[in-house]
Amino acid sequence: MSYQPNIQRLIESIIDIALEEDGEDKTSTALFSPSDVIDANLVAKAKGIIAGLGIAEAVFHKVDPTIVLKPWVKDGSHVNDGEVLAEVKGPARGILKAERVVLNFLQRMSGIATITREYVKKVQDTGTTILDTRKTVPGHRVLDRMAVRIGGGENHRMGLYDMALIKDNHIDNIGSITDAVMRLRRMYPELPVEVEARSLADVEELAEINVDRIMLDNFTLDDIRSAVRIVGGSIPIEASGNITLDNIRDVALCGVDYISVGAITHSVNVLDISMLAKVET
Repeated sequence: MSYQPNIQRLIESIIDIALEEDGEDKTSTALFSPSDVIDANLVAKAKGIIAGLGIAEAVFHKVDPTIVLKPWVKDGSHVNDGEVLAEVKGPARGILKAERVVLNFLQRMSGIATITREYVKKVQDTGTTILDTRKTVPGHRVLDRMAVRIGGGENHRMGLYDMALIKDNHIDNIGSITDAVMRLRRMYPELPVEVEARSLADVEELAEINVDRIMLDNFTLDDIRSAVRIVGGSIPIEASGNITLDNIRDVALCGVDYISVGAITHSVNVLDISMLAKVET
């Protein structure tokens, strides 16, 4: 696992691209002088979990290092409709140029943290951990997954480099689960290996070979319980596929160690947040 992404560089790149998309703020340049100062509040317009205040501050500083963001809450805090999240003060041109980019990051990250927290609450006291997936906005994975952690979930593999996940297309073209695992172990002996099981027969085969995690893909509750009995705690088990807030607790109570939920990043509803600003006179 020699490859490791530079997280800070990725975040800076995402911010740079977002600001480049907007270009010059001709509206604010025309309406305000360089000496005009704004005092603004970032305000929640709905209940939820806040995530991304550090990213918001980084955006403001990228636009103008003299802008000061003073948080009133911390990432991970539950907030109510109308609650002030942070105070922002600095040059009007800079704050207004950064406004939409800041809100875009805050709203998406807070939406992810909010729905993640709902899933985490559903499996409370079961011993099951909620995981995200690689179903993230291209280029934004580092922020999506940061938001998942703030919401109380954990991250699955970060990319294709830090864990092998042998799935149906791999197995069908190699010929068998055991052959696929043996090939991986020969080339990458230290790499964690997870394998997708499509049947209880697959689970029985996996219980006899050296893998680090078994993924149960779209198993019924009865089959999940059977898989847990077959493995007997010797290998961590992850359930995945068609898992919602309505059925996740039932899945967790089957005894799985992990449940991965793609919806917490690929189908997120943003948390409504606005910025209320006033030019100082």
